[in-house]
Amino acid sequence: SDSLQLVTAGLLSTAAAEKKLSEKATTLADRSAALAFNLYHVMAKDKNMENILVSPVVVASSLGLVSLGGKATTASQAKALLSADKLNDDYLHSGLAELLSDVSDSEARNVTWKMGSRLYGPSSISFADDFVKSSKKHYNCDHSKINFRDKRSALKSINEWAAQTTDGKLPEVTKDVEKTDGALIVNAMFFKPHWDEKFHHKMVDNRGFMVTRSYTVGVPMMHRTGLYNYFADEAENLQIVEMPLAHKLSSMLFIMPNHVESLERVEKLLTQEQLKTWLGKMKQRAVAISLPKVSLEVSHDLQKHLADLGLTEAIDKNKADLSKISGKKDLYLSNVFHAAALEWDTEGNPYEGDIYAREEMKSPKLFYADHPFVFVIKDNKTNSILFIGRLVRPKGDKMRDEL
Repeated sequence: SDSLQLVTAGLLSTAAAEKKLSEKATTLADRSAALAFNLYHVMAKDKNMENILVSPVVVASSLGLVSLGGKATTASQAKALLSADKLNDDYLHSGLAELLSDVSDSEARNVTWKMGSRLYGPSSISFADDFVKSSKKHYNCDHSKINFRDKRSALKSINEWAAQTTDGKLPEVTKDVEKTDGALIVNAMFFKPHWDEKFHHKMVDNRGFMVTRSYTVGVPMMHRTGLYNYFADEAENLQIVEMPLAHKLSSMLFIMPNHVESLERVEKLLTQEQLKTWLGKMKQRAVAISLPKVSLEVSHDLQKHLADLGLTEAIDKNKADLSKISGKKDLYLSNVFHAAALEWDTEGNPYEGDIYAREEMKSPKLFYADHPFVFVIKDNKTNSILFIGRLVRPKGDKMRDEL
């Protein structure tokens, strides 16, 4: 009967994982994955951009929020960015809501993902009850009025809310808000992967991370050898490795050029199709992985990047129609702050003790992440992209040249 109890317990924990997604949610998972690559490309073109960290499912829900609050072209542009122009509103909102609550279920997925979403409006407006209810229901979005006449305390309240939402992992969303007469969408999140096989906490030492050939910063690096899906693309001079996260419902892919270079060349290759191709070529084999044990905190104002993709009306004071938010055409979208912290650490599930005695563990491939790389956190259950980004410059002190 003991084994029976264990089986039952096992079934309970997989019940959440097994819960089938509706067709709506599956469709929106796919549309948000397409958005992931489109958005990444416009962000990567920005010359001032270093590290990138965005959650496409969260950006999709911000667009859902805009289409919920908007009318006419303001709303249809937001849907178009999700290639959802043909979907009716109810389909869109309930699909996104289901997708978001599935992928952010920390318990079923055994990862830490804290997130909050808030819409700030100028103190002169009043929020329509319908909008408040439905945005809370579908997008778990809170609302508050903010008075920018006292700019310092307004910024402080935004930053404090974000810090609270993320247990202090995200100390600041922004130092300034230039346009203070519009609505702000603020997303704050903290994500910490829990590896399917943990790193040994003592296998950590200080190494150099080469931001460029001539600029190196010191970072702690963690090391482990294990069996991973791996592919070396000889033609393109890059390698890609997939590290499953606990419960194997999602995994983190690292795509790295063989040598230090600007990521532009690799990024040009990065499409939904190309990722599928690479995944199809991967084979499980022994890989010795070395990764920066760092946390990446990035706050993006996505407003101009979304405009590059076609969200031009909502952000235009003279054209925006967000009258479902306030009952009047008195609002436009002045900022879309997307602030996230991602922490790479050693923690994960225990692994089998005899793994290192096995024949297939001899002569591993090396995946030594000491220079800029692209990463994608891919959800295996919904096929959505939970995060996409790049690490170009980790926090760390400049190392002096040894030469």
